[in-house]
Amino acid sequence: MQVSSLNEVKIYSLSCGKSLPEWLSDRKKRALQKKDVDVRRRIELIQDFEMPTVCTTIKVSKDGQYILATGTYKPRVRCYDTYQLSLKFERCLDSEVVTFETLSDDYSKIVFLHNDRYIEFHSQSGFYYKTRIPKFGRDFSYHYPSCDLYFVGASSEVYRLNLEQGRYLNPLQTDAAENNVCDINSVHGLFATGTIEGRVECWDPRTRGRVGVLDCALSSVTADSEINSLPTISALKFNGALTMAVGTSTGQVLLYDLRSDKPLLVKDHQYGLPIKSVHFQDSLDLILSADSRIIKMWNKNSVLGPAPRWCSFLDNLTEELEENPESTVYDDYKFVTKKDLENLGLTHLIGSPFLRAYMHGFFMDIRLYHKVKLMLNPFAYEEYRKDKIRQKIEETRAQRVQLKKLPKVNKELALKLIEEEEEKQKSTWKKKVKSLPNILTDDRFKVMFENPDFQVDEESEEFRLLNPLVSKISEKRKKKLRLLEQQELHGKEEEEEPEGKPSDAESSESSDDEKDWVAEVRKQRRLLQQEEKVKRQEQLREDQQTVLKPQFYEIKAGEEFRSFKDSATKQKLMNKTLEDRLKLEAKNGTLSVSDTTVGSKQLTFTLKKSEQQKKQQEAEKLHRQERKAVRRSAGHLRSRPRRGRPFH
Repeated sequence: MQVSSLNEVKIYSLSCGKSLPEWLSDRKKRALQKKDVDVRRRIELIQDFEMPTVCTTIKVSKDGQYILATGTYKPRVRCYDTYQLSLKFERCLDSEVVTFETLSDDYSKIVFLHNDRYIEFHSQSGFYYKTRIPKFGRDFSYHYPSCDLYFVGASSEVYRLNLEQGRYLNPLQTDAAENNVCDINSVHGLFATGTIEGRVECWDPRTRGRVGVLDCALSSVTADSEINSLPTISALKFNGALTMAVGTSTGQVLLYDLRSDKPLLVKDHQYGLPIKSVHFQDSLDLILSADSRIIKMWNKNSVLGPAPRWCSFLDNLTEELEENPESTVYDDYKFVTKKDLENLGLTHLIGSPFLRAYMHGFFMDIRLYHKVKLMLNPFAYEEYRKDKIRQKIEETRAQRVQLKKLPKVNKELALKLIEEEEEKQKSTWKKKVKSLPNILTDDRFKVMFENPDFQVDEESEEFRLLNPLVSKISEKRKKKLRLLEQQELHGKEEEEEPEGKPSDAESSESSDDEKDWVAEVRKQRRLLQQEEKVKRQEQLREDQQTVLKPQFYEIKAGEEFRSFKDSATKQKLMNKTLEDRLKLEAKNGTLSVSDTTVGSKQLTFTLKKSEQQKKQQEAEKLHRQERKAVRRSAGHLRSRPRRGRPFH
């Protein structure tokens, strides 16, 4: 929090900057406070009231003393004591938290729903128990009279976990494919769940039966709203016994009375983003709705809300506008800034009744403005008249065929895109649908029409096979391209239709081309094969004409050329068996290098034993010889015949 003073009025900013780092020494902190005035005026309202990376969920306990927040990374939960204005404890978790709920009035009983289908229970001392649900959960609610936890998620079933019995009960079967959010009315205990089909299903926990279905998808679509997809339920909240607020994925908030299936009010955030949460502020009778960009606070009776005390005149202006909707405020005045006054030479009027200060400028009479403007520039009317005439001429020219300025690179591709855009505009004008963005005007693809490295090679094999009709279509486009280039050179402003075949003939030819595209592909493939055959024949002819000359290589000094000398020996060696060859290689030594007839080298080696291994082998050999010398034969020992009856 930061405190500033303006016109003897203290302003407390609760979200201005962060606290000083903990690793700073006291001496540096004192020096920084003396040097920086903003740091000296900064107040840390709650100690360490932040999350290292991202805070996902934050809630206040029922007694209002504790603030609990979950975040990542690493997954953790933090508890702050508002009485002590400090961090009470912090616990790290195994996985990220989707949502959590405090079952007690304080922090002593907490339930966490994780993104890996685990449900984790915490007591005052820490972790208590963990269990798992069959499907991934998205939200849950606690029914106090029956001690049941209701879990909704990526399933049509609503799972019930009874905390008194410690077991799962029979789930509630909904008609939806998936359920996003749920809530329980604290007055009469009605359970409601929001589905991805844009419906709200209400269930009675006493009978475990569905009591009503509310279709919110059609109600969220108004005349002013633009919907591109099916609205799903993304937020749900009860207030009292009869009021319910529903948030959709398309950015609308619907306020319902449970006695009617029509919404009392539809509030659009105008951003098209899903509504994250909806809450009721009872003391000020406000509704708070939040998406990923903004938080709106509005009154259910009047969407704009009552005017504050310091600008209560807005209510009078609103009433006047409602009585006379045709008139607008300040139609007879012109808003000018201080720079405009300097250009007009009217800075001396500041402070006089001719100028009324408003925001960052002034309001002045429109007649005075035009009079001064005319005195400064007497020819302003002539310029205005010429601009209007120029606009009229451009409007009439817009109906004609205008000259297209083509880029330097990929001109044929640009011409193709322009033709497709013209056809698209004609079709979209008939259907009254918004046109898609054009590649030529998109900055992400401008390099494709500027850098020569992106030039399309129409002679490549891939291009000819992937575009079977490119030969005929490209001829028409090249003809039109030559016409456009000629018009650019001569500086013509209008494009005349080239003489030739009528449009009907061209359309018939294009339809015929579309029918025989398979034959065109086969034709292109045959042409490619013939071209490849001609290239091979030319290469063979060039090879035959080339005279092979011997090439000589110089041997380094100190080396001996042994390829031809050892060739006869190697030939004899190859006729012998593997055993003979191995014996011969062993006699040659542990390492032998030989050359083949083509100049490559062959290396054969055996592992050399270390001195320690040799000594150990010699010691073992001597030991065996000594044991053999002192060994006594046991052949003279014979077994005597046993007496008595043999034991069977």
